[in-house]
Amino acid sequence: MITLIKRPTPSKGWSYATPVVAVLATMVAGGLLFAALGKNPVEAIRVIFWDPLFGANAAYFRSQLLVKAAPLILIASGLAVGFRAGIWNIGAEGQYIIGAICGAAVALSVYPAESAWLFPAMVIAGALGGLLWGMIPALLKTLFGTSEILVSLMLVYVAQNLLAYVAFGPLKNPQGYGFPGSRNLQQYPSAHNPELIAGTGAHWGVMAAIVAVIALYILMHRHIAGFRIRVAGEAPRAARFAGVVPARLVVFCLGLSGALAGLAGLFEVSGPSGQITDSFNAGYGFTAIIVAFLGRLHPLGILLAGLLMALTYIGGDMAQLILQLPAAAIQVFQGMLLFFLLGFDVLTNYRIRIGGARA
Repeated sequence: MITLIKRPTPSKGWSYATPVVAVLATMVAGGLLFAALGKNPVEAIRVIFWDPLFGANAAYFRSQLLVKAAPLILIASGLAVGFRAGIWNIGAEGQYIIGAICGAAVALSVYPAESAWLFPAMVIAGALGGLLWGMIPALLKTLFGTSEILVSLMLVYVAQNLLAYVAFGPLKNPQGYGFPGSRNLQQYPSAHNPELIAGTGAHWGVMAAIVAVIALYILMHRHIAGFRIRVAGEAPRAARFAGVVPARLVVFCLGLSGALAGLAGLFEVSGPSGQITDSFNAGYGFTAIIVAFLGRLHPLGILLAGLLMALTYIGGDMAQLILQLPAAAIQVFQGMLLFFLLGFDVLTNYRIRIGGARA
């Protein structure tokens, strides 16, 4: 008989060990998956985790780590605040899309005008777009008691349809020979988010991600607001006695996470992606949920987890190209990470007893 015994207090050891164990378990399970697909599991794991860092053309792939990690870290930093408070924003993907649309719309509406204020205006528009999209589930929850989980998730599909609409309609490139998609912002100097240090991949989105991590640490560990957020998530009744207003907390957390997701979308569309297309969204909003939990909702953990997930993106693309692995297999591999993380996380609050009398 296998029995779970409740621990008197959560285990700090397992709290720190769970992400590492989850990564190792993902490698083992992923290797079995790749073997079932007829691929060498050791070679597949090497291509995903080793070659981007130390293989051929590693310098280029290392620079791409920052490009891929920046939106994940930026979005996960906002999500972590809400998750700490027990407020579950599952729709960051939609806020990411809306931020990109709003930011790109500002630039495309004045094309080809050049101005030093254009890119800052795009940044503001991107943040506001994500914030307003996050306010929809916030207001519905505070006014009508709806589930922010369901509303924010359903709004992702609304945002995806809006993305297709603007790519085929209002933001479509009039010189694009009928193909869907906007003008390429990489060719629009005032609207482009360039690489700041040659060869590093660092652009303004990377800088914003670093600032977000630092700000998250200050907020959660050096500010009274962070203490109230943690109390609200761990002891809601105690938080009310401490003067925390639940409605304000919901608006703050969903607004902040929406704004950061919108910024991530803006930096992506004005930088690496370059244009609004019907396939612009790359799943960063959903992957950022894995990053937040893999990082234990801690700023440093989110930074490291974001780099790890970025590595799986780059390594996954290489595995598809070199080993002919299907894209779905890479997505399953990434999903395994969250599955094992949640599974092993049980050991933080419970210990396993094998055999003996029923508890």
